[in-house]
Amino acid sequence: MAEAHQAVGFQFTVRPDGVDVKLSQEVIKNIYLSGVTAWKKRAIQFKNGVLAGVYPASPSSWLIVVIAMMSTLYIRIDPSLGMIDAIKENLPQRDYMSVQTRAVLSAILFATGLWLFLIFLLRYTLKALLSYHGWIFESHGRMSTSTKVWLTLVKMFSGRRPLLYSFQASLPRLPVPSVDDTIHRYLESVRPLLDNEKFNQMEILANDFRDSKAARLQRYLVLKSWWATNYVSDWWEEYIYLRSRGPIMVNSNFYVMDLLYITPTHRQAARAGNVVHAMLQYRRKLERGEHAPVLLRALGTVPMCSTQMERIFNTTRIPGIETDIVQHLTDRKHLVVYHKGRFFQVWLYTGGRHLLPSELEMQFQRILNDTSEPQPGELKLAALTAGNRVPWARARIQYFTQGVNKASLDAIESAAFFLTLDDEPQGYDSAKSNSLDSYAKSLLHGKCYDRWFDKSFTLISYPNGKMGVNAEHSWADAPIVGHMWEYVLATDCFHLGYTEEGHCKGDVNKGLPFPNRLQWQLPEECQEVIEASYLSAKQIADDVDFHGYLFNEFGKGLIKKCRTSPDAFIQLALQLAQFRDQRVFCLTYESSMTRMFRDGRTETVRSCTSEAVAFVRAMEDPGATNAQRLALFRKAADKHQNMYRLAMTGSGIDRHLFCLYIVSKYLGVDSPFLKQVLSEPWKLSTSQTPQQQLNLVDINKFPKYVGAGGGFGPVADDGYGVSYIIIGENLITFHISSKFSSPDTDSYRFGQHIQSAMLDIQELFKPINDKKTVELANHVHESYP
Repeated sequence: MAEAHQAVGFQFTVRPDGVDVKLSQEVIKNIYLSGVTAWKKRAIQFKNGVLAGVYPASPSSWLIVVIAMMSTLYIRIDPSLGMIDAIKENLPQRDYMSVQTRAVLSAILFATGLWLFLIFLLRYTLKALLSYHGWIFESHGRMSTSTKVWLTLVKMFSGRRPLLYSFQASLPRLPVPSVDDTIHRYLESVRPLLDNEKFNQMEILANDFRDSKAARLQRYLVLKSWWATNYVSDWWEEYIYLRSRGPIMVNSNFYVMDLLYITPTHRQAARAGNVVHAMLQYRRKLERGEHAPVLLRALGTVPMCSTQMERIFNTTRIPGIETDIVQHLTDRKHLVVYHKGRFFQVWLYTGGRHLLPSELEMQFQRILNDTSEPQPGELKLAALTAGNRVPWARARIQYFTQGVNKASLDAIESAAFFLTLDDEPQGYDSAKSNSLDSYAKSLLHGKCYDRWFDKSFTLISYPNGKMGVNAEHSWADAPIVGHMWEYVLATDCFHLGYTEEGHCKGDVNKGLPFPNRLQWQLPEECQEVIEASYLSAKQIADDVDFHGYLFNEFGKGLIKKCRTSPDAFIQLALQLAQFRDQRVFCLTYESSMTRMFRDGRTETVRSCTSEAVAFVRAMEDPGATNAQRLALFRKAADKHQNMYRLAMTGSGIDRHLFCLYIVSKYLGVDSPFLKQVLSEPWKLSTSQTPQQQLNLVDINKFPKYVGAGGGFGPVADDGYGVSYIIIGENLITFHISSKFSSPDTDSYRFGQHIQSAMLDIQELFKPINDKKTVELANHVHESYP
């Protein structure tokens, strides 16, 4: 059927004088419309590229400068201080021009040069302003006069109606911290985790490194920071992600869930049609740079780097023997769909436009209705992307470099993204205690062969209308995927909508060709590699212990009334939960972004501080009073906030030490200190998922239209991974992962500890209006053990 539909455009008639090819009017129309669309796209991209290139000025400002300079010719004033005359005398072919022509051309050339100079002046002034971070260390709700002046200047130099990439050239470079500061903060971070003897040993290693090898390594790092746009990001991508030879499923990839309480339609093909169409709209705006720049929510005027967004679509991680590469293509016009062991290629354009949601629904329904069987080896083929990288890289070289296998693999790796039409319903169900657990495991690893884990993201559609995303981590971090996903959900629910029967709106073009079935010829040897990869991946997936937990006793609203940071509140609750669960403290990882800098990604906040330890011990000490506990809580929360701000402003610990280690390996310098630092396990790894970046949905008006956030697998064999999202004013969702194989961890148990820790800390604030208690808390002895 698919071949028949593809052939209708051409009619071949054999004549004695050769072959006459008659093109149908429909095909000619489609070719014409495709060409028009392509040229429109190029024109828009060129226009937006110019607008972003001259920002914060505008092309019209060039005309103003030229007119102003031309007017000086008539009033006989020379603002150029003789430069126009110098240009006039050195013009090529000046003998063939009139005096007036030379004067006009010289004035235009000088005005253009002046305009470009003013652009660079504005841009570097803005860069200097954005390099100031004093505002972030001020108390919440209090803004100094200097910060108010700074904020006014930033708004003044930011121009009007910036596009997505307008601020890129004005973002400052990530600074390299001093070695002394980094070592001091590192020793401070491990002090509560080591006894006196081990800490003294670590102090000796650190001081020896600082006095003997650090200066040389630091010089190379500073040189890189001058030359590269970011001294961390390329090494971070290569060595943390792409050179890892272990499975990326569970260990690297992460997931994002659908709306918690709302399912816009229970028709699988219809929901997939709307969501895919919304993604195509997002991609079109992304390619044209038409999205508004992402601004830091704290002030709404500080731009964040948008570089990572360039690779959301048309991107695949390609396996290699020693290292993988990230392949990013442009203008991909198809996606690949997986359903019950078969792969289908679906074209996303017709007649120079995107397929409408109703047309996409029809294509997906055709795939759902297809009853053909998988080809030999096809069912579990995607398990190659779930297992170890080296066998997958070798199999790719041996079995997928020619013939139908190469063509089919090229179709997958060049697709805009990957879509799985799943056959088991998932989603949050308040009547089922473990519905979030099952939903999360499905998104994180599925059956180990029904997601293409190498694609930038796999969109997953369930039979009950629920959706979700599994994202590969090397190309970007979770907020980038979250930015796209929030846009898609808002577009799906509030702009596209559905009919009363749950179908996509719009007419159906039944003349569209059927999706192409990808073909495979997989020999038995390849099928054995696929099966081995599947068994390896299944062992990892079966070991994931997951617990999803909705905390709705209180949320951000009540925490803010306690005059403390919601993130610090949760992080201290996690420290208390960790201690109650394990009876020991551990090295804790919290992810912080560095996107206020060019090409910035993440930094680590080491949440287990001496202040946090003192607070937890006071909570577990029956002899401590609430006033003492509250005072220690405030001190620990302030410490955490300060560390988070330091990480955001380029003064973190771990990325600097990581890069020093990479330089040492390049130079062949052996450093016991750096080896020790890089080998320390993160037994508690945490991350906060940002919410409502686009402000497309008013939660107060539509309280049910909230997402559940996302999560990731456990980082340590005997530790926990915790992702949380603060939703509105009264809900916090926790995603907790660990391993069944560890006798010391239990995700459900840890969730219970988190709940009790949150409630116990909240109890400290109940007598907050009692002036006596507050006064005692503020003056309690700071050295309480």
